[in-house]
Amino acid sequence: MRLRNKIFFTILLLFTAVSLCSCRSAQTAPSEDTDLIPSEQPAEDQANGSAPAANPSVSAASDTVQSDTETKTQDGSFDSSTTGDQKPLEQSDADASAAQPAAPSISGRLHVENAKLCGEDGRPVQLRGISTHGLAWFPEYVNEACFAQLHSEWGMNVIRLALYTAEYGGYCNGGDKESLKKLIRDGVSFAQSQDMYVVIDWHILSDSNPNQSLNEAKTFFGDMSKEFAASDHVIYEICNEPNSGTSWDEIKSYANEVIPVIRTNSPGAVIIVGTPNWSQNVDDAAKDPITGYDNLMYAFHFYAASHKDDMRSKLESAINANLPVIVTEYGICDASGNGSIDIPQADTWISLLDQYGISYIAWNLSNKEETSALLKSSCKKTNGFTADDLSSFGEWLYQTMTD
Repeated sequence: MRLRNKIFFTILLLFTAVSLCSCRSAQTAPSEDTDLIPSEQPAEDQANGSAPAANPSVSAASDTVQSDTETKTQDGSFDSSTTGDQKPLEQSDADASAAQPAAPSISGRLHVENAKLCGEDGRPVQLRGISTHGLAWFPEYVNEACFAQLHSEWGMNVIRLALYTAEYGGYCNGGDKESLKKLIRDGVSFAQSQDMYVVIDWHILSDSNPNQSLNEAKTFFGDMSKEFAASDHVIYEICNEPNSGTSWDEIKSYANEVIPVIRTNSPGAVIIVGTPNWSQNVDDAAKDPITGYDNLMYAFHFYAASHKDDMRSKLESAINANLPVIVTEYGICDASGNGSIDIPQADTWISLLDQYGISYIAWNLSNKEETSALLKSSCKKTNGFTADDLSSFGEWLYQTMTD
């Protein structure tokens, strides 16, 4: 009986030892369903990750997913020492400074850093989109289906809402202020729902000098900045195109009155200031920029059939002087917004802007019978546009936005 018990306990000890060895082997051996490390990803996934997406927000989202994958450990968990928003080890400094696709859900509230428009993570971003024509005369294009199509099919990530001031029916000359402000509110809301940025544009033009409507501007931007204080996607353009001899000193005086009004409600919002001579003389601003405020940018406008090498030199001189520049209006026709178009010059302009990561917003979203309109004058649609609805400019812009 004693021998039988000894044999039994010996067999039990041997069985326990074998079981422990098996468990230790199972813990150290990779399981069949362990997540692949990046070098083991299928070839087609790598190819898809490197292909540019037509939709900027999709491209940016894909980049985020890839970063998260690179921080996974072999067991599929995330290493807390390397988060997805860190620069991958193989990314060059040049890649880090290049403008990235932008969307409010990805880039968050924009700011100006080292003379560049940047997202919350400090990476430079590039806005590309279109401006409405005057809201008082073409209100019908402020609709969500239109914005959705421009975002999803054209790859646009910004809409500019052009609020004329002095023209009859404009905000300061007989216009219905409440109706116009409702169009602004709707545009801001539609842009947000479509994950786009929006520029509220105080469209100085025939009034030439923004100081003519200084009090109205302060009241308007006070109301808007208070209402949209929590909206990360809103940008304020406080004077479209000062002209007819309005000096940079006069524009600065105006800006120094309006900027504090916005800053009271929206301390971090990006504010765009127009420049002399229909927002062409950015070199004047570069010599004497506004001080005392962060997150300021300066508007530059061009029309390709009229503005060529001399204007490109003017822009580059301002960029080289570290002036934060944004193109809030451009066309491929002459400076009147009408006349013949110059596609080679337009392509040269876009190449230059892309080279520097400068944001650009085209003029204009309407069916007005002029060359700069996106749509043919015969097109009565306000969304659901097809190729047959586009003007020659519209065809060029679609190709440019989707390449």
